[in-house]
Amino acid sequence: MLEDRMAAAHSTAPEKAPKIGQQPGPQTPPAAWPDEYPQGYAVVDVETTGLARDDRIISAAVYQLDARGEVQDHWYTLVNPQRDPGPVWIHGLTSEVLADAPLFPDIVPELSRRLADRVLVAHNAMFDWSMIAREYARARATAPVRQRLCTIALSKELRLPLPNHKLESLAAHYGVVQERAHHALDDARVLAEAFRPSLRRAAREQLRLPLLTCQPLTEWSDSPASRPQSPSSPYRPASWRPSRKRPQCPYPNPGRYVAGGRLVQGMRVAFSGDTSVDRELLEDRAIEAGLHVATSMSRLTSLLVTNDPDAHTSKTAKAAQFGTVVVDEAAFMQLLRDVAPATPAGPAAPA
Repeated sequence: MLEDRMAAAHSTAPEKAPKIGQQPGPQTPPAAWPDEYPQGYAVVDVETTGLARDDRIISAAVYQLDARGEVQDHWYTLVNPQRDPGPVWIHGLTSEVLADAPLFPDIVPELSRRLADRVLVAHNAMFDWSMIAREYARARATAPVRQRLCTIALSKELRLPLPNHKLESLAAHYGVVQERAHHALDDARVLAEAFRPSLRRAAREQLRLPLLTCQPLTEWSDSPASRPQSPSSPYRPASWRPSRKRPQCPYPNPGRYVAGGRLVQGMRVAFSGDTSVDRELLEDRAIEAGLHVATSMSRLTSLLVTNDPDAHTSKTAKAAQFGTVVVDEAAFMQLLRDVAPATPAGPAAPA
């Protein structure tokens, strides 16, 4: 049995994390560990008041792992969201329980210490990272996270025979017992146990880890957004950014963007990865400029905007396949300042 080497350093409620147990299958790390693999990981889980952009973190847990997945430390805290706690029937945290918990700015120093110089690991990492990035932005602080790794993406890369991509399915595959689902500390413990054998298998196969760049938020909106209201509503979406209805672009598609030129009204623009300006705000500005915001890449897509062009995502892969021009967020913001009017004549290109 492997044990955490240190007890949880801080907690606003008495919590005892279960021991990390022995996993089925080969446990000896491969002799030839890939040199390019990260030097440490922070396995993270957060519970929140909901899924919308104005929702808040109400508890957070971090398991620190070394380069080869061995547990070094764990930490857990409640967080006072300064609003209703949301789906209590799921996370069990009431307003009374959270009343004396620290505010998020109060936990920033300790959380930052535990995240610094490590890759953030989470199940559906886009969700956890987006919530953390937004809380740091509200606190006028910057999260010391440069990369994240989603265990859903890693499971797909490993071709694990899972019936679905839920955490409980990944846990069952490795024989990990969940004790308190939707409790940040236990979910982080379960994920740490499941991540370790996945990491070692990836190392044995010399697999390129699906690392993505994390972009801190510098501009965002906390305007109210829709959220699940009933116990039957799903707590976590398949994606942090669920599809939203956008107005139809009134201009025909003029075709591909040419590097060094101007954007033209009607061009189809796709986004991939994190942006420093809240994604919805950035999409709104593109729409206001007369561009068509596309949710996927095709041969008709005029331009891909991403701050992580080397990420092996479906959009970057298709952009390379189709020869679509790729620019970063800063370049796109410059292009938005001078969008050419739609071509007045000629047949409309397919939308």
